[in-house]
Amino acid sequence: MPDVIAPGLRVLFCGINPGLYTAAVGHHFARPGNRFWPALFAAGFTGRLVSPFDERELLEHGYGITNVVMRATATADQLTREELQAGGKRLRAKVRRYKPAFLAVLGLGAYRAAWNQPKAVIGRQDDRIADTVVWVLPNPSGLNAHYQAKDLALVFGELKAAVGRRVASR
Repeated sequence: MPDVIAPGLRVLFCGINPGLYTAAVGHHFARPGNRFWPALFAAGFTGRLVSPFDERELLEHGYGITNVVMRATATADQLTREELQAGGKRLRAKVRRYKPAFLAVLGLGAYRAAWNQPKAVIGRQDDRIADTVVWVLPNPSGLNAHYQAKDLALVFGELKAAVGRRVASR
């Protein structure tokens, strides 16, 4: 899965890893039922519901997409702790290189494992990567029943508000 990335993004969204369907079609969060794209729209990151096949449009708005681990699996729980930790190291290097204002990791369990932060919660983290603010959002997969669409819109909206405040203060 190629990254959707450029230097100086407002937010670099980071999935855990590609699912099998997403890897097969070659576009991020492409599986029907994934709530990433509707959550972006509902939170005001995009002015319309963007399709995974139009993912590169995000760059025009200052947003990008990457993954912690590049290996595709049927479910994220098939990844090892070692893969997540190695992916976290690669991701930190990528963030230092591209310097987004925010890194939004989409998956609390993945963040906890990749950053060795077992007590982390959803939202802004104390951890930073250089000047990049680290934020954790719930995994938008349809398999994550803990968060319904309205709940995802709310937590994505909290990040959107923080991005707006940071942009306004510059």
